Amino acid sequence: MIAGGALTGLWQPVSGCGDQCRDGGDRHATPGAGTLRMVALGFVLVGGMLLAPFLRGLALRGVARAMLRVLGIRLVRRGPALKPGSLLVANHVSWLDILVLMAVAPMSLVAKGEVGGWPGIGSLAGLSGAIFIDRSRPKALPGTVAEVAAALRSGRTVAAFPEGTTFCGANQGRFRPALFQAAVDAGAPVVPASICYDSTAAAFIGDDTLFDSVRRVAALRSLTVTLVTAPALRPAPGADRRALARAAQSSMGVSGYRLAA
Repeated sequence: MIAGGALTGLWQPVSGCGDQCRDGGDRHATPGAGTLRMVALGFVLVGGMLLAPFLRGLALRGVARAMLRVLGIRLVRRGPALKPGSLLVANHVSWLDILVLMAVAPMSLVAKGEVGGWPGIGSLAGLSGAIFIDRSRPKALPGTVAEVAAALRSGRTVAAFPEGTTFCGANQGRFRPALFQAAVDAGAPVVPASICYDSTAAAFIGDDTLFDSVRRVAALRSLTVTLVTAPALRPAPGADRRALARAAQSSMGVSGYRLAA
């Protein structure tokens, strides 16, 4: 484990993406369809909250898939299957990314603390065993890294968004290396993944509120999201987390992100 002082820089990345990133050329559903989808989404959430505490991973995966389905979102999955005990690292476009990852396999998410307070999404993340980062307390980051390493050692798959904030998809942020230290400490494989939407309307950027973003997505005629996983990277003992972060982000281009974008 590296010294805490090396990790405690203020970790609050800022995205330059905003409304200007959306092309506005989307086809919309028939009038009223968006409202019906949001109502259906509410029913799925309520049912999921009642069921998930009892069935946990299996139920959470089903709830996430149902939420995508009622919003008219098609999920395409490509690449190697995830093995338990992996650190999955993905680019970050939208709150929908959380549902996409939860729909694929049981995993614990690393998310900013604010996500825990989001209606529905925050509850699902919490039930999945999410590890929340308090970005207002940079001195707590080494403890978060240790918590992720412990989860990996126990055989849990952990998913993180190392960009630290959302980007529109056409633009990306640099992968921050801190959480890669958890994979080095645990001797866990790192699985790079790319998340790509076929509409810029999915991006949760700028001054978006969660409600506005849900309403915009629900009003689309259709939306396809593609998740592509690259072959796992296996860090050697004592590997440099910065080099590992660069390698993970570079391999996303090979896995199909730029092709799909």
